[in-house]
Amino acid sequence: MGVLTYTDEHISTIPPSRIFKASILDSHILMPKLLPDAIKSVEFIKGDGGAGSIKQINFAGGFVKHEIDEVNEKTFTYKYSLIEGMGISDKVEKVSYDIKFEGSPDNGTIARMTTTIYTHGDFELKEEELNAGKEKVLGLYKVVEGYLLKNPDAYV
Repeated sequence: MGVLTYTDEHISTIPPSRIFKASILDSHILMPKLLPDAIKSVEFIKGDGGAGSIKQINFAGGFVKHEIDEVNEKTFTYKYSLIEGMGISDKVEKVSYDIKFEGSPDNGTIARMTTTIYTHGDFELKEEELNAGKEKVLGLYKVVEGYLLKNPDAYV
């Protein structure tokens, strides 16, 4: 098995508590509303959103299942693994994400996400594939950020 780990960082003017509530705690409600052409629905097929829950995200062209490892509303941390669906194959066993939203000096947020990809055998992902995945995640984050900027009373 191969293991590839990388960390990305994004800075926002939105406070960590708002971004965490919108993008993590309420994502199953908010994401289908913000991206109805891409995300058809999000449902918990096991649990209620806490550790041990399994969330299924249904896209126009497929689905993914996330197993939630940790949700901490005090430290604004969220850990989960992509365990089934798009992105999982005979070459990729699972993808784990460790997300932390920290306050910045200007009352905004520094979001750090560490991604760990577990591959079968000696398979190596190409840089283009990694960058495409990073862009998708950043795109979702920017959609939520844009919503929060336009709706200053949401998720306070």
